[in-house]
Amino acid sequence: MRAAIIKQHGPPESISFEDRPTPTPAENQYLVRVKACGLNHLDTWVRRGVPGHKFPLPMVPGSDITGVIEKAGPGARRFKAGDRVIVDPGLSCDLCAMCQSGQHQLCASWGLLGETTDGGCQDYLCVKESQVHLLPQQLTFEQGACIPINYVTAWQMLVGKARVRPGETILVHGAGSGVTVASILIAKMHGLQIFVTSTSEEKLQRARLLGAHRVINTSKEPFRDAVKNLTGKQGVDVVVDHVGEPTFMDSIRALKRGGRLVSCGATAGAELKIDWKHVFFKNLALLGSTYGSRGDFHEVLRAFESNRLSVVLDSTVKLAELGRAHAALEERKVFGKIVVSLA
Repeated sequence: MRAAIIKQHGPPESISFEDRPTPTPAENQYLVRVKACGLNHLDTWVRRGVPGHKFPLPMVPGSDITGVIEKAGPGARRFKAGDRVIVDPGLSCDLCAMCQSGQHQLCASWGLLGETTDGGCQDYLCVKESQVHLLPQQLTFEQGACIPINYVTAWQMLVGKARVRPGETILVHGAGSGVTVASILIAKMHGLQIFVTSTSEEKLQRARLLGAHRVINTSKEPFRDAVKNLTGKQGVDVVVDHVGEPTFMDSIRALKRGGRLVSCGATAGAELKIDWKHVFFKNLALLGSTYGSRGDFHEVLRAFESNRLSVVLDSTVKLAELGRAHAALEERKVFGKIVVSLA
């Protein structure tokens, strides 16, 4: 079978390709014939390397996987050969107190397909039965591969951590990223007033079409000032900040009293300097969030099944074009999701 391999950290062209034996599913596993695999910035971090973090190379990248059940291992009974499925990329022991309470993302052995073990940029993959779900009928494999990381992460941030309520205001940074697109659509679904930032006028207009009520071009004005002007100096109830160092302090300043800031990452730097007086004087909540629970995954799928959520597919590429797709992600040329088609 075909497989894309990251053997050592390097530029996009360092990704290599090779033929591998098709794996055999172990007990309570399924062999999935991968049809599509969505890309995330996580894939570029695995390829480039992150200071202070060790990835177990060589690695097959790719976390967002859809496909068809090819074969069941011993004891796997929920699905049959030919079923169209979507894979939860979260890896956990399923036995500890956190897993038993439904918080699999807090498991001490938690990891992700494509980050801690081989992912979906290959023709076949073995996954545990607990990770497999039926793909909603109305979705193509490519559309389904837009869902797991971005939508489950955004769902936990907005619904699980920030506990958004209809009528609240929310500021989301970085129009165009997969998490931002998912956050806009989930915020719209929950009846929020949505503010979105970007330096790209084109991306801001596309965000408006998705449901953003106010767009802020940060190349023309500081978003903190724009938010204050647009809210009568009150600030917003919630900020989603996955940018980090360049935006974090002004995100805090953009919150109203009692507001919540939730973050799932720091794509532009994690060395932060915070004026802590803003946090305790304004009674703010700063919330960290990584991916989501199995329950969040189910809720996201239910929202798609009932057509309350949709995906934004930027483009599809072939497996051999994976390096070019990585370059597009790093150059911020993407709005929504790039998906590798392996059909």
